[in-house]
Amino acid sequence: MKTWIKIILGLFVVGIIAAVLVYFFVYNKPHPNYERMTAAYTVTAADLYKSYTTNKTSVGAKYNGKVIALSGRLSKVEVTDSLTTCVFVFNKGMFGDEGVRCTMLPDNSDLAKKLQPDGEVSLKGYCTGFNDTDVILEKCSIVKR
Repeated sequence: MKTWIKIILGLFVVGIIAAVLVYFFVYNKPHPNYERMTAAYTVTAADLYKSYTTNKTSVGAKYNGKVIALSGRLSKVEVTDSLTTCVFVFNKGMFGDEGVRCTMLPDNSDLAKKLQPDGEVSLKGYCTGFNDTDVILEKCSIVKR
């Protein structure tokens, strides 16, 4: 067999091995369990919203990408298809209610639908930032007291 055929065959085998390793260690890696993660910060919903509205950049550097434990008086629960969102309203804006929106994990959606507006609730979720009207928390779960 010629040497260039051996080199091409060797590169092909190395490429297949690399593709299998990428699949098992990068593409197929497990997702974090946000419900079991410990919160980096504990704050009230009102304080979180006020912090973002007064100084978005420095507060964003502190909270964005972190799991936050949040407590406060729930304003409403919005249900659309399979998505349940708990909303803490602190301001009436031009485009509707403004405040903190917490998108619930599917396992916690049924519990969230049973929450009463104007009731105290504690949630934990992954903060993705502020969109100039709402502070967004995703993958939220209800914290049991």
